[in-house]
Amino acid sequence: MYKWYALNRIIRGVVIFCLLMFITSVLNNSVNEKIQHSAINEYVKAYTMRLTNVSAAQLESIRRDVYDQQIKQYKLDRPLIERILEQTFRAITFQFGDSNNPALKASTGSLRVIDIIGEALPNTLLLFTTSSAFILIISISLGLVKARKPGGRLDRSTSLVTLIVYGMPSWWLGMMLIMLFVYKFKLFPSPGSSIESFPGLSRGIFLLWQLILPMMTLVLLGFWGGAYTIRNVVLGILQEDFIMSARARGIPERKILFGHTMRTAAPPLVTMVLLTLLGSIGGGLIFEGIFNWPGLGRLYWIALEMNNTPVLMGNLAITIGIYQVGLMILDLIYGFLDPRIKVGGKA
Repeated sequence: MYKWYALNRIIRGVVIFCLLMFITSVLNNSVNEKIQHSAINEYVKAYTMRLTNVSAAQLESIRRDVYDQQIKQYKLDRPLIERILEQTFRAITFQFGDSNNPALKASTGSLRVIDIIGEALPNTLLLFTTSSAFILIISISLGLVKARKPGGRLDRSTSLVTLIVYGMPSWWLGMMLIMLFVYKFKLFPSPGSSIESFPGLSRGIFLLWQLILPMMTLVLLGFWGGAYTIRNVVLGILQEDFIMSARARGIPERKILFGHTMRTAAPPLVTMVLLTLLGSIGGGLIFEGIFNWPGLGRLYWIALEMNNTPVLMGNLAITIGIYQVGLMILDLIYGFLDPRIKVGGKA
């Protein structure tokens, strides 16, 4: 039954997410506790410096008491596995706490990690989702044209361009486009420009203006490989017996291509689209850094430089959570679209 397959896939996705968060907590625990110990020592030092007319013995006793209180408050006196499990639970329930560096905060001044990530996530989704939509439209259109005349002039030329472009680093092309369209033709604002430099523009218009150049970079690099993949998928389906039978019955080629072929190619196409989108949800560290785009990738890099483990943990948890949800949706769609998939392994 499909519903048991769906339930099993959802449970498996939740278990995998919890396991990944546990592994992440184990890896980050040492650094996180070092930062907490450093913060406690700074607090104790500041507290004891305010005390006057106290003997050295009393000062040392107060210092130990304050230190012990802080250790208990941060729960650093608990067993290691208990501390890791509690950190894992906070990550799973999205209780990330506050940024440990006041320099990294939301535009509202909030230090809450969820607020900081909440500002960066829509920007990443805006850039990569919009780019993926354009890549999908161009890839399907070009891939279908290539599949209709395999070995033709268009097919050969675009396949050659695909080999050249597919391995091209996005950051290199981004830098070239910045030099060309920002500094030579001055069509777009330079990365890092603020809206105050362009009086009269609303924040939304300025954001869209900033969006065009990085989106153009992603689209120029992305649709070639997608078109080549779609071309190969469609070519394979066009050789199937049911396509030959449809042609023998006199069904128009356009109806065969957009009806029979595209419907059969839907599962691999959905897989390609969703995996491409999910792979970019976390943002590109270098790519967003070059364009100074305020997304999750740039936020992760800034938090890494500041050794800001709460923001790093929150960024990873949100990214992994979205990725797992996307994979679950992909499996559910794939099982629904492809009738050849038999639930439970039974033919």
